[in-house]
Amino acid sequence: MELFFLGTGSGVPSKDRNVSSLALRLLEKRGTTWVFDCGEATQHQILNTNIRPRRIEKIFITHLHGDHIYGLPGLLSSRSFQGGETPVTVYGPSGLRSFIEISLHVSGTRLKYPLFVEEVEEGLLFEDDSFKVEAVKLQHGLESFGYIIHEKDKLGELLPERLKELGVNPGPIYQTIKQQETTRLDDGQIIHRKDVLGPPKKGKRLAILGDTRYLPELKEKLSGLDVLVHEATFASDEEAMAYDYYHSTVKQAATLAAQSGVKELILTHLSSRYHGELIKELEQEAQDIFPNTTLAFDFYQHKIT
Repeated sequence: MELFFLGTGSGVPSKDRNVSSLALRLLEKRGTTWVFDCGEATQHQILNTNIRPRRIEKIFITHLHGDHIYGLPGLLSSRSFQGGETPVTVYGPSGLRSFIEISLHVSGTRLKYPLFVEEVEEGLLFEDDSFKVEAVKLQHGLESFGYIIHEKDKLGELLPERLKELGVNPGPIYQTIKQQETTRLDDGQIIHRKDVLGPPKKGKRLAILGDTRYLPELKEKLSGLDVLVHEATFASDEEAMAYDYYHSTVKQAATLAAQSGVKELILTHLSSRYHGELIKELEQEAQDIFPNTTLAFDFYQHKIT
């Protein structure tokens, strides 16, 4: 599981940072990629990576400001030309369906794959055998959401010594035993999977938040996350401006991470006013409060281990 930051700026693109987009690559888990926000030129950013649009399975839009959605029609359209045939589901606030339908209609775009649009409310959005995704409401000028991704716990490793004690020698039978709750052997012996497995492997939990004011009440929802991705549009001494524009400061994001007991914090969505040495200063401001902080840049890759 890996985060790949395609755009880390806010508002308008700059020479150093494109506007918001983030890919969560689940290639080992399910062979697909999820995208969070799709600002202008997201598909151009993808051209500089080894991300394959045809592998995109889900797109989560946090809110409908242009710097988070203007790249969406282009990406959906180009995916057809690049061999994408599998379904895509796009999640986001009310109004997203109209934006997509009108954009595709007036441009005469016909997709070669099934497209589903789900306008979300706070709560559980999606669940299967491997993952579930929850939406949490944020506070911004437009309706804005964060997405909490829960990877479900996985089965522990088979215990070969335990199986040998039961008279089961290594071979294809081991895989069979792991795939089903009970297995009857040729000699009639019944093996219960739970008796020959080690402890389950804990699934990862991460949150990717959209634009928002500082919301300390989120700490319970975010408690114990492996990774928190939080906007940090303004420097720590700009709290009044951050509040007026419905954004957060570096200090506020780091404080929320500390309050929530997350393991790692990644900051993104920086104002274009900050560049050069100022970036290092912002990162240090956060690390003074929450040491395990990284300030993301375009094409930054972060393996979740």
